[in-house]
Amino acid sequence: MISKETSDGLKSFSQGLKVQARVIGALILRELHTRYGRDNVGYLWIIFEPMLFALGIGILHAGSDSSEFAMTDIKPVPFAIIGYGTFIIFRNIVNRAGGTIEANAPLLYHRMVSLFDMLLSRVLLEAAGIACSVFILLFLSYCCGLGNLAVRPVYIIIGQLYITWLSFAMSMIVCAITYENPTMERLIHPMTYFAMPISAIFFMLEWVPNPYRHWLEFVPMAQCIEIVRYGQFSSASNQYFSFSYITLVCVVITLIGLLSLNSIRKHITLN
Repeated sequence: MISKETSDGLKSFSQGLKVQARVIGALILRELHTRYGRDNVGYLWIIFEPMLFALGIGILHAGSDSSEFAMTDIKPVPFAIIGYGTFIIFRNIVNRAGGTIEANAPLLYHRMVSLFDMLLSRVLLEAAGIACSVFILLFLSYCCGLGNLAVRPVYIIIGQLYITWLSFAMSMIVCAITYENPTMERLIHPMTYFAMPISAIFFMLEWVPNPYRHWLEFVPMAQCIEIVRYGQFSSASNQYFSFSYITLVCVVITLIGLLSLNSIRKHITLN
């Protein structure tokens, strides 16, 4: 038997979730309109923009005849799309976290809007658009005879959810440390590109000899991309990622991010 206090608490919690869902939905629409407007294809740029980047990388690898791709179902074009398409989730979310407060400070006059909501709305928008573009390009590569259909599509979704979670956690830290610090904000962009060589975008961990492979296994982004590749290719290995490790890393970074947002909130002045 549920007590009246428990029932009232659950009802209040449910109403709070509905309010926050509406807030985040409104922030997503505002971000879409502010960034892309209604000209040309309008909101569809959220899909077309990352698709163009990933398509360019895929074309560059279309003529590859590397021995790593021989005698397997791993084809160069979907391999490049999977790697770079997953990486730009991280790149876009983290790069655009800087300056979030300055761009959206007037919204903090509304009690229901928080820094967490602002960042979450951006993350959901970026991740959804990039994920759609990756699936579209993978399907087009299959139609053109340059790749195969995903053999474990659930793993592709899981891998992209993990990279999104990791990116969101990092974006909270970036948002906090770049507030009123333009120098740090400018350093974030090159730092995300410096992460490319260790993120397993253009290689699989099983191709890397030890001890370097063992070191790369501690990079959570590399493990996320390995999960996505395991979902796409039947010959990909599942020996080089650990759900428990990635979850632990994401939880720790999320806690640090929440504490960072909480510490910076008291220093924000609304003019």
